[in-house]
Amino acid sequence: QVQLVESGGGLVQPGGSLRLSCAASGLPFSLYTMNWYRQAPGKERELVAGISSFGGTTNYADSVKGRFTISRDNAKNMVYLQMNSLKFEDTAVYYCNVNRKDYWGQGTQVTVSS
Repeated sequence: QVQLVESGGGLVQPGGSLRLSCAASGLPFSLYTMNWYRQAPGKERELVAGISSFGGTTNYADSVKGRFTISRDNAKNMVYLQMNSLKFEDTAVYYCNVNRKDYWGQGTQVTVSS
């Protein structure tokens, strides 16, 4: 059974930083591209960042390029999202996802507020 558990969300002021973590289990983690999505209130879920199976390729939504960094540790079955220079519009529930699979975690809330 695949499990994805996100953590690291919280309340942060604009310009601040957070690091999200996702612990994966129940799958051959190193074989899969992993993604971070987010969903803001009243909006559709959107892809934030993705990282290839061995981390050699990453991609980002235009809205987060230069501010967010996705990484992974295949030895620990973990994927991370370092978020810097946070803006109000980054407020959302952030989800970990296995690429092209309907596997999702419970999400972690990120709130950017002064």
